[in-house]
Amino acid sequence: MKIVKGGNVTKLLEGIAIPKMFYARQEFAKDHIRREDIPAMIMQELNKPEILATVKPGMSIAITAGSRGIRNVDVITKAVVDFVSDQGAHPFIVPAMGSHGGATAKGQTALLATFGITEDSMGCPIKSSMETVTLGVSEYGKPVFQDRFAYEADGIIVSCRIKPHNAFRGVVESGICKMLVVGLGKQKGAESVHSDGMGNMAKNLVANVRVVLDTSKILFAIPCIENAYDETAFFEAVLPSDVMKREPELLQLAFKNMPKILVPDSDVLIVNEMGKDYSGTGVDPNISGTWSTEYASGGLNVQRTCFLDLTDASHGNANGMGLANVITKRLYEKLDSEMIYPNCLTSTVVKSAMIPVVVATDKEAIQACIRTLNGVDSNNPRIVRIKNTLHLDLIMLSEAYYQDVKKGKYPSLIAVSEPRHLSFDEDEDLLTMIE
Repeated sequence: MKIVKGGNVTKLLEGIAIPKMFYARQEFAKDHIRREDIPAMIMQELNKPEILATVKPGMSIAITAGSRGIRNVDVITKAVVDFVSDQGAHPFIVPAMGSHGGATAKGQTALLATFGITEDSMGCPIKSSMETVTLGVSEYGKPVFQDRFAYEADGIIVSCRIKPHNAFRGVVESGICKMLVVGLGKQKGAESVHSDGMGNMAKNLVANVRVVLDTSKILFAIPCIENAYDETAFFEAVLPSDVMKREPELLQLAFKNMPKILVPDSDVLIVNEMGKDYSGTGVDPNISGTWSTEYASGGLNVQRTCFLDLTDASHGNANGMGLANVITKRLYEKLDSEMIYPNCLTSTVVKSAMIPVVVATDKEAIQACIRTLNGVDSNNPRIVRIKNTLHLDLIMLSEAYYQDVKKGKYPSLIAVSEPRHLSFDEDEDLLTMIE
């Protein structure tokens, strides 16, 4: 597709004014575990007698590592590896990420390297394969799969993060159960649990995980929960027998720790960058309000959204771009269909992979959103700009919000600058940054 600056699209957007914007600080609970304290905290959890008893000298133990941008995931994974080695067992790492990484062993290993997880940094092998073993069939007739390397090990340790899912609601969402069923199930496992659509994801996930827990050698899980600043805030070791009781409780804790955009309504949302390291849909709809399915809701109530860039860590996987109304040429030129479509076709959520309106520059993306607003005073639109959906402490808001923020209408939201016009370079890409 040809995307040019100066053609008819540019002419249609000429004169569309972008309002002044100001920086605002969002304040959330700040309790967290410092990076340097993480190994000791993990060791404390794993040295609990009931957890320690699961690891025996000489055992071959698979440790999961996923595709999400979990804060401090390299330190967390290394601490689990060191714990296993300290017990005289033999750890190795298994990429547990369903169909991500282009649904290839090489692609999944490359994703781990992006997060600092390599054989050299971890001090143990990484065994990556898309080959699986069938564990059984769920009560709903769904086959349940497991990575062959993990299956052949003497035990499996699940390292993961618990957080709300981006497309469905259930007693468990993203966390231990999903890692067991989708992550370790590889592409086949992901396809099995997604095959009836997101409306049935919650029940299929629970049914499939029962098969995994009943038939495979799960030693324990060590999930983390992050605070609203994308900082590690909590760990807990969970035995397999406790997963179905404890994970729903931890999910509620994760909900309470989620950040959000503190103004509830907006006309336009500008997202500087989307990425698989932020969310499975590149932009977390729990924050942005841009949902790919009808089976979950929440986040910002917004009419138009533009995504300006894609992170390098996504390796061309912009699955989730379909949740935007407008994207830039810069983002479009990074798309890799071999990374996007295996993810989309496996999940059956086609909307996420649809290509939005593509324009030449950052400025045109913002202008296109403003121009297409309905029922809004386009001379004074309410605009929210964020860096991404993981880092929301500093945001930008348009002048329409300024007086309300100054008057304290939104608790924990503080204006830290006066409204000013955004700066663009000669190519009309943004110079005004959000640090």
